[in-house]
Amino acid sequence: QVLLVESGGGSVQAGGSLRLSCTAPGYRSNNCGMDWYRQAAGNQRKWVATIATEGRTNYADDVKGRFTISQDRGRDTVYLQMTSLKPEDTAIYFCRKKDGRWCDNYDWGQGTQVTVSS
Repeated sequence: QVLLVESGGGSVQAGGSLRLSCTAPGYRSNNCGMDWYRQAAGNQRKWVATIATEGRTNYADDVKGRFTISQDRGRDTVYLQMTSLKPEDTAIYFCRKKDGRWCDNYDWGQGTQVTVSS
């Protein structure tokens, strides 16, 4: 099983910014792409953003225009730049690497906590 390592979480005030990183060994050779998800306390894990290996991106409506997903495949790393943070962005953020012939094999990171205070 591939170990994904997230970092960059922390506590910020509303309106602030954070950049999350997810390092996934072997991502430079991946053909499927990666996602970010988040899970607020007492809620289900929800999809946040996706980046395909060729760079195409997609975002959930509630983060569109505020969050940017990017990648550095030479470093096996995907980033999530978060700006204009709101208290409702408070959650544990997880990255997910997709793999396999049909891109339906998933590896998850351990999660990193983001807390936004008002």
